[in-house]
Amino acid sequence: MNFSAIKSQLVSYKKEYCKIIFLLVIFLSVRIIMGYFFYNAKDNYPAYRNNNFNVFGLNIPRNLDFCGEKIPINDYAIKENLDDEFFSNRYWKSSAAFFFDKAQKWFPYIEPILKREGVPDDFKYVAVIESHLTNATSPMGAAGFWQLVPSTALNYGLIVNKNVDERLDVEKSTTAACKLIKEAFGVFKNWTLAAAAYNLGIGGIQNELTKQKSNNYFDLMLNKETGSFVYRILAYKTLFANPQHFGIQKKALKYFNKIPVKIIKVDSSITNLKHFAKSINSNVVIVKLFNPWLLQENLSNTDKHVYEFKIPKKNNGDYSAYYNDLLGKEETDSLSKKVMFDSIVSIQNITHIVGENENLKEIAEFYEVSETNLKDWNNIKDTLALKPGTKLNINIKKK
Repeated sequence: MNFSAIKSQLVSYKKEYCKIIFLLVIFLSVRIIMGYFFYNAKDNYPAYRNNNFNVFGLNIPRNLDFCGEKIPINDYAIKENLDDEFFSNRYWKSSAAFFFDKAQKWFPYIEPILKREGVPDDFKYVAVIESHLTNATSPMGAAGFWQLVPSTALNYGLIVNKNVDERLDVEKSTTAACKLIKEAFGVFKNWTLAAAAYNLGIGGIQNELTKQKSNNYFDLMLNKETGSFVYRILAYKTLFANPQHFGIQKKALKYFNKIPVKIIKVDSSITNLKHFAKSINSNVVIVKLFNPWLLQENLSNTDKHVYEFKIPKKNNGDYSAYYNDLLGKEETDSLSKKVMFDSIVSIQNITHIVGENENLKEIAEFYEVSETNLKDWNNIKDTLALKPGTKLNINIKKK
C-alpha cells in the first residue's frame, strides 16, 4: 500500500473541500448583502420580499404600517384580507399611469394641508380611494375629492346649498376632511380606527367596538366596505410608494407645480357670471374651472358672505389637464360651447365718466345694461355716493 500516494490524495481532497467551503461563504455573504439592500425598508417605504420565483409581486410587503402603526400581518385572517386587496384588484397595473397622473397634479395641494393640520401623510390615499382625485358625486349624495355628504360638510364649516358647494373646492374640502379625521383620532387615539371612522362614522365604529368588545380595527367584523377600507389604503400606499411591487416600472412621482393664483374677494351677489368674469379680466371657463364650488351662472349672496374666487395669475395658461378632474366632462363640454359663443358675440369694455346729475339707472339704460351689473362691475354698494367724475367700467356687446 502506497501511503505516500494516499496522503497526497487526502491533501488534495482537503484543498478542494476548503475551496468549496470558501465559495459557499462568499455566496452566502453576497446573498446577505443583497438581501439587506433589496429587502429592507428604506426612506419610510414598505419593504418587499418576493417568495415566488415564477411571478413577481405575488406577496405581501413586510413591515407594513399605516401612519406609523404596525400592521400585524402574521395573523392569518389579516393576511387573507391583505391578499384580497393587493391581488384581486389586478386593474391597478393597467390603470397605474392614470393614478400617477392624478397624484402628480393633486398631492401638491393635499399634502401641505395634511401637514398643516397635523394629519399623517398616509391619509392622502383616502382621497385616492374615495374619488380617484376627481370632483365626483355619488348616488348617495357624497361629493368632491373626499366624498363628504352634505351634513358632514356643513358640520365641518363648508357651505352647501343649491348655489354653492364648497365640497368641490379641493383645498377647503381637504381642510374639512382633516377636521373629521382629527376628531376621530381624538376619540379613538388610533389612526387606523380614525380611518375606519372616516368610512363608517365615529358613532358607527364606537358601536362596533362596544358590541364586539374590542379596541382594535383588525379584530372587528365590519361591513365589506369598511372592513376592507384600511387594507385598500395600504394597497394604494404600496402602489404609489413602490410600484415595482406590482411589476410596474415607475420612477418617483414628479409633482406638478401648484398653479399661482390671485384671490378676489366678493361679498355681494353676482347676477351674470360672464360679466363678472370680464370685469376681472378673465372668462367664464377660467372662473368655473378654478372655482368649481359655484354651481350656477350667478351667485346669490344676500347675507354678504365673503367668497374667495381664485383666478390664475397667468390667464392664458394651458389648464386643460385639470378640466375633467374639477368639472367633469359634461360641464367641460358645456363651458367650451360658451367660450365659442363669446368669441362670436364679442364684448367691449368701455369707461364712462359720470357727469353732473347722472344716476346709475340713466347710465344703465343708455348702455342697455342692468343696474345690478353696473354695481357688480364697479363694486358699487351705495348708489347715492356716485359722484361726478367717477369712472365706471361697462361691458357692452360690439355692434
